[in-house]
Amino acid sequence: MQLARSSLGVFLVNCSASKTTLPVLTLFTKDPRPLCGEAKEVLKPYKNRFILQEVNVTLPENSAWYERYKFDIPVFHLNGQFLMMHGENTSKLEKQLLKLEQQSTGG
Repeated sequence: MQLARSSLGVFLVNCSASKTTLPVLTLFTKDPRPLCGEAKEVLKPYKNRFILQEVNVTLPENSAWYERYKFDIPVFHLNGQFLMMHGENTSKLEKQLLKLEQQSTGG
């Protein structure tokens, strides 16, 4: 029984170590949000390279983001760092994604 646990433990560690974590692209939005819909359409070709997280700044729990970005929507952060606002800049996104991908592969 101990051997099975040990083998399973090693297997789980090896599986998790080989899995690459995708960066998180946070999209700050508000209602109504036609520009945010357009931004998501433009970003579709990149969708397999990040996890999209949407934050509606008009919700009470996001009031700090509302105060910061109420006139700048849509705003994007990549892995918690400001990336761009007032729309999407695919060349800037591509450059930052490549940089993160190179860092994760050690290249």
